[in-house]
Amino acid sequence: MAEETGPIFTAVSSNAHQLYTLLHCIGFARNATVQITPDGIRFSVEEARVVQGLAFLDKALFTTYTFNPTTTPSNEDDVTMEDIEPDGSNYPCFVVSLSALLETLKIFGVGESSSTSASRAASVQPSTVSASSAFTAPALLLNRSCTFQYSHYGSPLSITLAETGVKTVCELTTYEPDEGELDIPFQRDGIVMKIIMRSAWLHNAITELGATNPKILKISASAKEEPFFTLSGAGGPFSESSVEFSIEQDGQNNGTQSDTHRKILTNDGTTRSRATRAKLAPTVTETFLVSPPSSMGSRLKQDFRFGFIQKASRAMAVATKVSIRGDRQGVLSLQFMIEFDKAGSATTSNSSRPVKESRASTVSFVDFRFVPLVDEDELGGAEVRDDMD
Repeated sequence: MAEETGPIFTAVSSNAHQLYTLLHCIGFARNATVQITPDGIRFSVEEARVVQGLAFLDKALFTTYTFNPTTTPSNEDDVTMEDIEPDGSNYPCFVVSLSALLETLKIFGVGESSSTSASRAASVQPSTVSASSAFTAPALLLNRSCTFQYSHYGSPLSITLAETGVKTVCELTTYEPDEGELDIPFQRDGIVMKIIMRSAWLHNAITELGATNPKILKISASAKEEPFFTLSGAGGPFSESSVEFSIEQDGQNNGTQSDTHRKILTNDGTTRSRATRAKLAPTVTETFLVSPPSSMGSRLKQDFRFGFIQKASRAMAVATKVSIRGDRQGVLSLQFMIEFDKAGSATTSNSSRPVKESRASTVSFVDFRFVPLVDEDELGGAEVRDDMD
């Protein structure tokens, strides 16, 4: 039947670098669950059911995108799409080796990249991870043809790379996903925190905190009293450290206070006037909405494994903005907006050029979700909540 109706899915891209960049952001796991939809390809990875990375290759990233749902099984039902979430439909869903896919996409690469993005990502990686595995992607050549094809249910995922007469075909074995494999639930109708800011600000904060090798990341946010937004590292071999996001109008500190202790310990009029002037939000944030559950009072507090947060470092390195969201269950979502210029390169928010000069032609999103710690155990034996409804 596959021969009569054609393959279920075929997509052609003229820029493998864009695809590699997005998939490398969630490359902390070997395997990925893939779902093909009419609007794009959804890749999902997870670890220990407490951290999940989601990347969506929108069909706009491809020059041609053909999805033939008529080749689905006979029990096909009508379906709808909401954002990039799976809806339980019979869209093709399978597991492939993400590490093998990444190696395939860079098969024509030569040398190592020394880009700013690479060094930024390497700086936030745990000490146990070599810098070469953080974001040192080969210098991927642009303007090559990359074709994805999935012929029928159970067939391999075929990737064909062609450039200047050289063609390479790789077929990745597909596997059935586990029955119990579910997304970490995030309540979009129960959001208690939403902060949008430059991704570089978050990257800088995690870099500073990572220097003390903490085990736990503490998030504290309040819309009524200062410090309005603070990230703290605790449980490591050194003392606890904190980064309070700036509310100074004239501060030129990349969005964070490097001299955190001076600000915290000051009780003179300067501190009080700063709080009055900034009222509801740090000036480095684009959006700042905090409404904690009544059980928390006026301040929202949540703890997460610092090592899990670091798994989003590749996305921090290449993203322009990040949306930091928390729901009533305590699940944290870091959604990164990644912009590609007309040449296909990612445009980071660290650029010194005005935004108008680096306007991107394509926007994509990568989402990370984290389950909070229930009981704090700074020695590394903390329990995590993984049985959420």
